[in-house]
Order: sequence, then structure tokens, then C-alpha cells
Amino acid sequence: MNRSSFYKAALLTCLPIALSSCGFQEYIAKPIDTAAVAQKINSKRSDDSRFNQFLLNNGYSPEQLPLQKWGLDELTYCALFFHPSLDVARAQWRAAEAAKLSAGERPKPTISGSLAKGNNANNDISPYAYGLSIDIPLETVDKRSIRIENAEHLSQAAKLEIAQTAWRLRNQVAQSLYEYQFNRQLTKLLSEEQARRLEIVDIYQKRINLGESSNIELSTAKLQLQSAVAELNARERNSLVLLSQLASSLGLSVNQLQSMQLAESTNTDELATLLATLSVQADVQSSALLNRLDIRAALERYAAAEAKLKLEIAKQYPDISLSPGYTYEFGNKVWSLGLSSLLTLLNKNKAAIAEATVLREVEAAQFEALQTAVIAEANTANAKLAQAKQMLENQKNLLQQQQHNTQRMERRFSSGDIDKLEVTYARLEQTVAEKSVALSRYQLTTSVNELENALQTPLSGSTIKNDKIENLPLTK
Repeated sequence: MNRSSFYKAALLTCLPIALSSCGFQEYIAKPIDTAAVAQKINSKRSDDSRFNQFLLNNGYSPEQLPLQKWGLDELTYCALFFHPSLDVARAQWRAAEAAKLSAGERPKPTISGSLAKGNNANNDISPYAYGLSIDIPLETVDKRSIRIENAEHLSQAAKLEIAQTAWRLRNQVAQSLYEYQFNRQLTKLLSEEQARRLEIVDIYQKRINLGESSNIELSTAKLQLQSAVAELNARERNSLVLLSQLASSLGLSVNQLQSMQLAESTNTDELATLLATLSVQADVQSSALLNRLDIRAALERYAAAEAKLKLEIAKQYPDISLSPGYTYEFGNKVWSLGLSSLLTLLNKNKAAIAEATVLREVEAAQFEALQTAVIAEANTANAKLAQAKQMLENQKNLLQQQQHNTQRMERRFSSGDIDKLEVTYARLEQTVAEKSVALSRYQLTTSVNELENALQTPLSGSTIKNDKIENLPLTK
């Protein structure tokens, strides 16, 4: 072999390495800047132009923007746009989508080359030898389609998790908002109660000064006043805590939330409409099983486990590799065609099949446990709602009776039949009855929220329907 042939042989041998090194992506470090992340969190604003466009895309008119009052729907949209947990769910879905692409890739052929030189002891043949071969893998039993099927089910489960995360956010926002509204309303009623008890203390003090009352009555009134003041102070201190919890549910800072005007609690007319709506609801158990996103995601995971089992069963049949090649060996030119395969027929992939079978059984057991928990959660929430509705009706009736009694006592006070202490106690009793109604209303709205979360469908006149939750943008 002359020098030119040697260089050609060397080039032919190095060609596979050169080809395989083309098109490499470089690693680019991307460290997390904690200061920038904190700045991003604090810079989120409810009047952001992108958020306003998000509201327009969800049915709001330009005349309604910027929003002046924030109710449950508006705050829910805020959480769906700003809260980072949805970004996490979207990132996990993108990872599952990338896994689909990886699952669909076919086995790549490999190329190899060799170069050798003998000592040419007899000096009668070429001392050079070089070879080039290509290995072409061929999958059997359509394993690629099974891998794609597995990845598609996992991707669909990850997509449903986005909607599931959205429902969890709605539940958190509703619970935080209801608790904050109740605390604000109770603070107002406690202020009224404090004023009434202070009047009573002043009346007893004046009576003692006149010798018409005992210190025991005054001490009792003062103790009751102190309890009312302590409860009012606790509620006032708790206001910022509840506001912080609501801000956390929205993904906004407390300062930003404080600049937003939150809606008042549900009024009597809205509550009556809500009660009428709830009275005609279908069977909650069937509704929960039809609407729950986690049940549908569990079904997707079970289907993925079945696809995994199918893949392991398919792996009993070995893949084949074709190896055409050319060899120049000490003056001889040799063409070859090789055939190779793994000897999987000996153990028939029994261990992997057994593992995949057990994993499918695990998914089946988890699905049954989830379905049982969903049914129990829906029935419990429905029972609590019925109890809360009855309790509210009872408290409203008691309040109505107390209002009539207060009006009667005020008429008697105006006519001089009773003194100021008696009418003040009547007004105090009405304030206490209003506190009980506020508590019952809070318990009802909480029960409604629990049932909505159990069914994963809105029960009142919310504009956030299931289709909007399930079709959230996959990118922000």
C-alpha cells in the first residue's frame, strides 16, 4: 500500500469519529439568582398589562378593566396567572412532552472503523489492513409504538395535573377569602358588642354611685367587657395574618394585595340564590366520579403502567442488528454482512415482566383507594353543607326574633316603661345573634367551597367553569 492509500485508510477510519462529533450542543450554566427571583415575586402587580390581557381572554370586557373590586372569580384568575405552582405543573408537563419525543426515537445505527499495520515479515503482501462497518439495529414487535403509548399517557396525566393544581389554588383562594371576610365582619360586630358592654358598665357605675346597684353586677359587666375587648384585639391582630395567607394563595405580595379592594361577604339575596341552586344538585357521588381530575389522571397512570407491562412482554422477543461492512486486509478486499441479537429467549425477561405486573397492581390499588376517598369526601362535604344550611336558617330565625324583641324593647323604652339598661341588653343580644348568623354564613360558604372542591365543579354562578380550568394556557 502506498502513502496515498494509507492516508485514505486513515481518513476512512477516522470518519466515524468525525461524523459523530458534529452538531454537539454546548453546556451553558444557568445558576439561580435568588435576588432576581425575590425581585420578580415582589414586582407582580394586579394591574399588569399581561394579566389584563389574560382577563380579556377569559371573558372580561375592556370597560371592566382595571378591576375595581376583587371577588372570588377575580382573585382566582389572579392566582391562575401569578401563582408559581402552575408554572411548576407546566414545567412537569413539558418534561413529559419531551419524554414523548425521546420515546419515539428509533435506535440509532453505529459506525466503526479500524486501521492496522503488520510487520510484513515475508515482504510479499500489503502490510496494511483497515475496515469499516455499520450496525443497523431493528426493533421487533413494535416496541417503539408501545413506548410512545406509555409516554402519551404520562404526558396526559401531567397535563391533567395542571388543571388539578388550578383547582387546588381555587380552593385555597376561596378558603382564605372567606376566612378574611368573616374575620372582618366579626371585627365589626365585636366593635358593636364592645360599645354595648361599655354602655352597660357605665350604667352600672352610675347606679353604684347612686347606691342603686352592687359591685358584683359591675364586676361581672367589666369581666364581660374585658373578654369582648380581648376577642376584638385578637381578631384585629389576625387580620394581617389572614391577608398574608390570601396573598400567598394568589402569588402576590401583601403590599400589593392591600392596594386591592376586596369584595364584601355574600349578601342575603346572593345567599338565597345560592341555597336554591344547591337544593337541585344531582347525586354528588356520581358528579364527583365524573368531574374529578385526579381520578382521570390516575386512569392515565394506570394505562401507562399497562403500556409498561406490554413493553416488557415485547422485550421477550430480541431485537436484531444488521452489520454490513467492508475490510481491506493485507491486500484482500472483503465484503461482509453480520447479524446479531441478544439471547433473551433464555430467561424471556421474566424479572422485568414480574416487576411491571406488580407496578400495574399498585396503580390499580391506588386508583381504588382514590375512588373510595373521593366518594367519602363528596358525601361528607354534602352532609356538612346540609347541616350548615339548616344551622344558618335556625340562626336567621333566632336573629329575626331578637330583632323583633329589640324593636319592642325600644318602643317600651321610648314610652318610659323600661330603663336604658334593659334596652341596651336587648341591643347586645341582637349583636350576639348577628355574630351567630355571621358564623353560620361563614360555615355555609366554607361547606360550599368544600363540596365544590370535592366535585371539582362550581356550584354557584361562577364564571370559572370546568372547561376553563382544563384548557388553561400551557405557557404563560
